[in-house]
Amino acid sequence: MATTIPTPAPTDLDTTMLLLASADHNTSVITSLLKTSSPNVQDPDSKRTPLHVAVAGSNKDDPPEKLRAAEDTLKLLLRNGAIWNDLDGNGETPGCVAYRLGLKGLYEVMVEAGVRAELLLARLGGWEEIEDEDGDDEGEVLGGEKEGEGAAGGVEEVEQEGSGIGAAVEAVAGEKDVSSENYLNSELKYHEDKLLDSENNGVMMEWERNIMERSVEALLPGDKPGRGIMNIGFGMGIFDTLAQKKNVARHIIVEPHKDVLKKMKEEGWDRKPGVEILEGRWQDVLESLIQTGETVDAIYFDTFAEDYSQLKLFFSEYVVALLSQEGGRFSFFHGLGADRRISYDVYTRVVEMDLFDAGLETTWDTFELGEGEGQKEQEWEGVRRRYWTLGEYKLPICMFME
Repeated sequence: MATTIPTPAPTDLDTTMLLLASADHNTSVITSLLKTSSPNVQDPDSKRTPLHVAVAGSNKDDPPEKLRAAEDTLKLLLRNGAIWNDLDGNGETPGCVAYRLGLKGLYEVMVEAGVRAELLLARLGGWEEIEDEDGDDEGEVLGGEKEGEGAAGGVEEVEQEGSGIGAAVEAVAGEKDVSSENYLNSELKYHEDKLLDSENNGVMMEWERNIMERSVEALLPGDKPGRGIMNIGFGMGIFDTLAQKKNVARHIIVEPHKDVLKKMKEEGWDRKPGVEILEGRWQDVLESLIQTGETVDAIYFDTFAEDYSQLKLFFSEYVVALLSQEGGRFSFFHGLGADRRISYDVYTRVVEMDLFDAGLETTWDTFELGEGEGQKEQEWEGVRRRYWTLGEYKLPICMFME
C-alpha cells in the first residue's frame, strides 16, 4: 500500500533542493532539509519523489563508492518515512526504476523496504484499522483480480497499491469492487481461452496451463499411484484435468460458484471415480474433513476474489490440519503483486515468512513464461483488468519442516 501522508505543502525551493540533493546523493544536505520537509514531496511535472531521483541519478557502471552513496541516500530517505512504492508520472515505483536500469543493489534496498513496510502494516492491521484524515478506514490488501481483489486505487491523498493473490488493481471511479460476495452472485461466461465474470474480470485463463502443469508435477512428482489431492477452486478445470492423469485414488474439489458447479456436472466430474465435489466456500465445507482427521498428499489453492488474509488463513489453519505430515505438499497460484516486478518480489518474501510461521518450508521453482503465456496483449482482449504482467513465474512448493 502506498499512502501519501498529509504534510504541510513545502515551498517550491524546499522541494527543488531536496530533489537535487537526493539526485546528487548528498546525505548531509538531505538530513538538514528533512527537518522541515517531507521525504515524499514530488516534482510537479514528473511526479518523481526523492527516492525516484536518487535511483535515477545512478548508473549501473558507476564506481562502487558512488553506488554505496546512492544506497545510503535511499536508506536515509526510507528511515525518515519515504514511501517505498509511491508512483511517478510514468506509473513506476523507485524500485521499478532501479530494476529497469539494472541497479541491483538499489533494487534490493527497495525490496527490503517493501518487505519491512508490509510486515509492519500487517502487524498493525491486526490491532486496528488505519484511518485516513477524513476518518475512513483503509485496509491493507494483498489482492488482485486472479484469486484476490485488492482494493487499490489512488484518490487524491490516498493511493493504495494493490498487490496480491493475483495482481495490483487500479481503482476506477464507479466500478464495482470484485468482492467474494459479488463474484459468487455474478454470472460467469466460459470462453474458449478464458473464464470471465459478469464484469469481465478474468477468473482463469488458458495461458496458465503451463503453470498448472508444473504445479501438478511439483505436488505429485513421479508416477506413484494411490495418492490423494485436494484443489480449492475448479475454474476452467485445467489443474484438475492434469491431476487426473496422475492416477490419484482420491481427488477432492472445492468449488463455490453455481455456474462452475453446473459446468462440472455437465462434463461429468461428479461421476469420475475417486472424485469428491464439495459444493460451497472452503471456509464452510472443510471443517467436517478436519473433524474426521482425514489428510491428503497434496493441496492446491487457486481461488478468486479473496484477499491475502484468506490465503494466509488457509495455510495457517487448514493446510496444517488437512495435509499429510509425511511428504505432503502444498502450493498455490502465486500472483501476489504480479502487476509489477518489485511487488512480486516483496510479496514472495512476505508469504514465505508467513508460511514459515505456519510450520511450512518453501522452495521456489522459478521459470520463464513463454511468449503466449500471459505475455501477448491479444490474450487479454475482453478482460477488464490484466492480473499478470511478468515474464517469469515463481512456483511455491511447501512442505512441513522436519
